[in-house]
Amino acid sequence: MPDDIKKILKKYEKKLQGETDTNIFSNQEPITTTEYTTFRKEILEKKVTYYEKLCNTAEKILHINTKEKDKQKLWESINLCHLDITPDGATSFAGLTSLLTVLLGMLIGGISYALGNFLLFPMLLLVIVGLILVKPLNNIPHYIANKWRLEVSNQMVLCILYVVMYMRHTSNLEHAIKFAAEHVGGPLSLDLKKVFWDIETEKHFTIKESLDTYLQQWKGHNLEFVESFHLIEGSLYENNDQRRIAMLEKALQVMLDGTYEKMLHYAHNLQSPITILHMLGVILPILGLVIFPLIGSFLSGLIQWYHLFILYNLILPLLVMGMGYNLLNKRPTGYGGEDILQQNPAFKQYQEYKIGGATLSTAFITTCIIITFVLIGFLPFIIHYTTPGQDFAFLGGKFLDFKDGNGPYGLGALLLSLLIPLGIALGLSFYFGTKSKKLIEIKKKTDDLELEFSGALFQLGNRIGDGMPAEIAFGKVSESMQGTPSGEFFKQVTSNIRRLGMGLHKAIFDPQKGAILLYPSRLIDSSMKILVESSRKGSQIVSKSMLTISDYFNRIRKVNERLKDLLADVLSSMKSQTTFLTPLIAGIVVGVGIMVVTIINKLGEQFQNVTTGGTGEGFTTGLGTIATILNIKDVIPSFHFQIIVGLYVIEIIIVLTILSTTIERGYDKTTTRYRLSKNILRGTGLYLIVSLLGALLFTVLANSVSIVGTIG
Repeated sequence: MPDDIKKILKKYEKKLQGETDTNIFSNQEPITTTEYTTFRKEILEKKVTYYEKLCNTAEKILHINTKEKDKQKLWESINLCHLDITPDGATSFAGLTSLLTVLLGMLIGGISYALGNFLLFPMLLLVIVGLILVKPLNNIPHYIANKWRLEVSNQMVLCILYVVMYMRHTSNLEHAIKFAAEHVGGPLSLDLKKVFWDIETEKHFTIKESLDTYLQQWKGHNLEFVESFHLIEGSLYENNDQRRIAMLEKALQVMLDGTYEKMLHYAHNLQSPITILHMLGVILPILGLVIFPLIGSFLSGLIQWYHLFILYNLILPLLVMGMGYNLLNKRPTGYGGEDILQQNPAFKQYQEYKIGGATLSTAFITTCIIITFVLIGFLPFIIHYTTPGQDFAFLGGKFLDFKDGNGPYGLGALLLSLLIPLGIALGLSFYFGTKSKKLIEIKKKTDDLELEFSGALFQLGNRIGDGMPAEIAFGKVSESMQGTPSGEFFKQVTSNIRRLGMGLHKAIFDPQKGAILLYPSRLIDSSMKILVESSRKGSQIVSKSMLTISDYFNRIRKVNERLKDLLADVLSSMKSQTTFLTPLIAGIVVGVGIMVVTIINKLGEQFQNVTTGGTGEGFTTGLGTIATILNIKDVIPSFHFQIIVGLYVIEIIIVLTILSTTIERGYDKTTTRYRLSKNILRGTGLYLIVSLLGALLFTVLANSVSIVGTIG
C-alpha cells in the first residue's frame, strides 16, 4: 500500500477514534481514573487499605513467590474486592509476619535463659503461633473477598430492581447501570463503576462486553444474578414493547425466585450447624471451666491462669468465629438489609459530646469508662503492693487473702473483680449504642415507610394516570393517607412545593429541606428519582412507572417476609443463647468454681493446723500428704478465674450477635451495632448478677466445711 494512502487512513482512523471516544458516553459523566481511585478509597474500609500498605511493604522487604496453584485463586479474590496488591505481596506479608513472630519467641527464650529464668511456655507459644499463622495470613485476601461477596450479594436484588425500573421506560443499558451504580451504594456501586472504568481504560470497548466480563466471577456464586442481567441484555433486541417489558419482569422474577429457593435450603440446613457451634464452642467449654481449679491443685500448679486466659480468651473465641464464618460463607447471596445511614454526614454530631467546652469523641469516653472500672477492679493488687499485708476479715474469711504473693483468693477481691467485665460491657455498650441509637430510630421509621410505600405509590400512580399533575397528586395522596409514614412523607413534599415554592425535584431532594432527608431509603430515593425523570415524558409514563414499582415492592416484601419466617426458629435459638443461656451457665460455673477454690483453701488451712497439732505420726503424715495435694497456691485464684470467664462471656456475646444478625439481615452495620449495645449489657448483666449471688451463696456453704470436729 502506498505511503500517502497509509497516511490518509491513519488520519481518518484517529479522527474516527476521537469521535467514538467523545460520543460513546455523550449522555454520561465519564468515570476517570482519579474519580474511580477516590471512590475506591471511600468504599474500602481503612483496615483494608492498611492491609494493602503492609503487603506492599512486606513484598519490598522479603519477597516470597506464591505457588502457582494458589496464585490464580489469590488473583481472583484480589480482583473481586479491588485490592491494590499482588499475590506475592499477600504471601510475603504472611511469611514476614510469621518469621517475626517466631524470632520474637526465640528472642524471649534466649534473653530469659541468659538471665537465669527460662520462659519456656511463652517461647513455645510464640513459635507455634508463628508457624500456624502462615496459612490464615496468606488467606486474608480470600476472607476479604468473602466479606465483599456477602456485602455485594445483599444488594443484588435491589440492583436488578433499579436496572429493570429504569429500562422499563428508557431502554438504555448504559444509563440503567449508571442509575443503579448511583443508588445501590457501596460496595456493589464500585463494581458497577469499574464496569465503566474498564471501558475508559480501553480494557473493553462496549458496555455489554465489560458487563459480561464482570458477571463471569459470579457464575459460581450467584447464577440468578447472571441470568437476570442476560435477560435484561436480551430485552434490548426486542422490537415489541410488550415483549421487552415482559423480559425485564422475568429478569426480576428470576432473581427473586432464585434467592428464595437458596435461602429456603439454607434455613433448613442451618439448625444442626448452629447446635454444634453452640455446644462445642460455648456450653462444653464453659462447663469445662469447673474442673480447672481441681486440675491446678492435683497437677501441682502446672495449670496457671495465663494458660486459661490464652485458651478461653484467645483460642476459643477465634474457633467460634471460624465456625460462624464458615456458616456465613454458605449463606445464599442476593438477600439482606442495606445500610446507607452511615454515609449521611448529618449524623456525625451524634458521635461527639461536649463537656466543659471540650469536644470528646465516643471512643475516648468509652476508653475512660473501661479504664476507670478496670482500675477499681484491680484495687486488690494496688492495695497489696502499696501496703503489703493489709487485709481484714470479710464474711468468714479474708477480704484479699494473698498467699505469699499468690492470689488474691478472698471474697472481697472477687467482688471487686466483677467490676472489670462490668466496665468493659458498659464501655462497649455505650460505644455501640452511641454509634447506632439515632440511626436505628431513623432506620425503623424508614422501614415503616417502606412497608406501606407500595400502596402509596399505587395511589399516586392512579391519580397521575387520571391526568392530575404530580405536584397536586402528592397533596391528594397525603390527605387520604393522613397519619401514616407515607402520608407524612407526601405531606412534606407538598409543604415544600406550596410554602417554599420549590419544584418537584427540589421539594424531594433539596439538600437542606428535601423530604427525602427524613427518610434515607434507597428504595424511596430511587422511586422518587424515577418519578421525576419519567415526568419529563408525560403523565402516562409516570403512572405506569409508579404502578410497576408498587408491584415490585410488594413482591420483594413478600419474599423477605417469607425468608424471615424460615429463619425464625434458628434466630430465636441464637438470641436466647446470646442473652440468657450462655451468661446464666457461665455465672453458675463461676459460683461453683469459687466454691471449689474456697473449699480447697479452707481444707488446706485445717489440714495444716491438724498436722502441726501432732495427732499421731502416721495420721499426721497422711494429712500432710493430702495438704500437699490440696495446696491453695497451686489453684487458680478466684479473682483471675472470674475475669477470664467474664471476658469469655463478652466475647461470645459479640460473636453470636454478629453471626445471628448477619444470617438474618446480611451485612447491616447499624442493626449489628444496635443489637451489640443491647445484648452486651443484658448478657453481661445477667452473668454478673448470677456470679454475685453464686459467689455469696457458695462461699457461705464452703466456709461451713470443717474436718476438725470429725477428726476429734
